Amino acid sequence: MLRETSIRVTCFGVLLSFFAYIYYFETSIFAKTPVLGAFERREPNEMPGAWTVLVTGGAGFVGAHTLIPMINAGYNVIVIDNLVNSYKNPSSEKPEAINRVERITGKKVTFHQVDIRDEEALSRIFEKHSIDCVIHFAALKAVGESCEKPLEYYRNNVGGSCTLLEVMKAHNVKKLVYSSSATVYGIPRSLPIKEDHPTGINVTNPYGRTKYVVEEMMRDLCKSDGSWSVISLRYFNPVGAHSSGLLGEDPKGIPNNLMPYISKVAVGKLEKLKVFGNDYKTHDGTGERDYIHIEDLAEGHLKALSKLEGVSGLGFKAYNLGTGNGYTVLEVIRTFKEVSGREIKYEIVGRRSGDIDSSYADASLAKKELQWSATKNLVDMCKDTWRWQSQNPDGLETL
Repeated sequence: MLRETSIRVTCFGVLLSFFAYIYYFETSIFAKTPVLGAFERREPNEMPGAWTVLVTGGAGFVGAHTLIPMINAGYNVIVIDNLVNSYKNPSSEKPEAINRVERITGKKVTFHQVDIRDEEALSRIFEKHSIDCVIHFAALKAVGESCEKPLEYYRNNVGGSCTLLEVMKAHNVKKLVYSSSATVYGIPRSLPIKEDHPTGINVTNPYGRTKYVVEEMMRDLCKSDGSWSVISLRYFNPVGAHSSGLLGEDPKGIPNNLMPYISKVAVGKLEKLKVFGNDYKTHDGTGERDYIHIEDLAEGHLKALSKLEGVSGLGFKAYNLGTGNGYTVLEVIRTFKEVSGREIKYEIVGRRSGDIDSSYADASLAKKELQWSATKNLVDMCKDTWRWQSQNPDGLETL
């Protein structure tokens, strides 16, 4: 009897020691922050050994397209979005853009409906997942709308980014790729625009100013703490769609951006396109922009992640992502008409508040330091947009 009791006590002691060791091993070595439970299972897509990246605004146009090459490259992705500008079927657990990313990649995506301004909810995400890096897309993004609703833009874009940075700092996550914009350059002093062009001067709209303020906030943070590494990607004009035709831009209501506006006219969802101004200093009087294919842009984020993986304490670094070619509104309309075979009705109306004459990139720095360059032209952009829109006339709500 004494021998049986002794054996039981010994076995219990061994088991207790084993579980205590596992708890210590998980919390002290692997966890950057206190874990929710010693034996909590990983989310389905979190594979050991790969970088885990939090993607804010991951159900949006640029965010969702960027998830695809990230997943294909082996990153663990954790997506958060408040769904203000994203469609979610009431019967689905996830927004439709994420469902389609899963169809394209064949992989499940971990999604949480969280607003980046909600510090408590955001903190829970960092406590639940061992995050290595953040790609920050979450923002309101329409130039014209920002002139009508400036406080919403400052509250969301600046306030939300500040909350995100505070939570990242609290959880010792100090690597970030920021979704910025060429609007930080304001009215260009010279073309093409290089990264050393002044920012924050003559910025013509609140959207651009929010992007500038957030960049300055990140720059100041990096100066105050040398362990941060932040790459700010200054996009020019993202357009196009995934080549599968399953995923594309799907704005709510009347589009604020040119390409989805044109495609909705072409598919018959809108009667005609409004061209805002024909008195700009361009060869045909309409505004000129550097349009970049969404798949090229997504690849740029992958290159930025790769750079962050190999460094620490990089500080703040900005790169232009564009093609270096400018196209006017009328040139885009003409190309889309040729690609789709559809008539694109339009009318010239007054200038839109906040718009400038011309903007196109010098992206040579990204080519040199990130080994990135755009590969697709305007015809590719129009073809993929038309494939997406013609196959999905109701956007992400198409059955």
